[in-house]
Amino acid sequence: MAFTFKQFHIDDMHCGMAVSTDGVILGAWAPLTNATRILDIGAGSGLLSLMAAQRSQAEIICVELDDKAALACQHNIAQCPWQGRLSLVNDSIQNLSQQPEYQGVFDHIICNPPYFEHGPQAQQSQRAMARHTDSLSFTALLNAIALCLTPQGQASLILPIQSLTRFNQLLSQSPLCLVEQVNLISVVGKSANRVLCLLATPTHVDIQPKVSHFTIREISGQYTRAMVQLTQDFYLKL
Repeated sequence: MAFTFKQFHIDDMHCGMAVSTDGVILGAWAPLTNATRILDIGAGSGLLSLMAAQRSQAEIICVELDDKAALACQHNIAQCPWQGRLSLVNDSIQNLSQQPEYQGVFDHIICNPPYFEHGPQAQQSQRAMARHTDSLSFTALLNAIALCLTPQGQASLILPIQSLTRFNQLLSQSPLCLVEQVNLISVVGKSANRVLCLLATPTHVDIQPKVSHFTIREISGQYTRAMVQLTQDFYLKL
């Protein structure tokens, strides 16, 4: 399918995962102020990278393992107004993070990671890779983030809320810590089902994360005022 935003266009027909509300929220929420180099892990169609390019003046590296998704990402980059600041690496983040030129150089890392740790994989192999942590475990992701961030850098992720306990266990064994957690509620009155996580290298012991809630839709189905304010620079009809 193809999606037209206010300043760019995304064609995701060759990607394992389609453009989603999760991705748009993450791309609009990630704090990119003063970022000069941004890394998009598992870039897919390039949605997060193009949103980051619209929101910043940073140089952006998109890393994508799947060949077809990488081609789609390259196509979308070539059509956008910021192509001079975006570049694609068709490789795994595990390999990229071992290369010295990518270590300790990114002010911000964004990632909408695979989220199913167990259970049957989707039949379509591309979709399976995009959805299951077999292709990128939380441990491997955290290791790569720790290697690639600058000492003052931050990383923004979105996860299913049921994965948060396991993720935090692994996070406690890494050099990183959780500094902000936003619990996402799909509709007023429902329980949170997704969580935005902001990670950083701890500057002192026993950092307590800032925790808040964000609701996407009213009971009527309309976007909440908060959702409109967050995404109005991107969605055409807002």
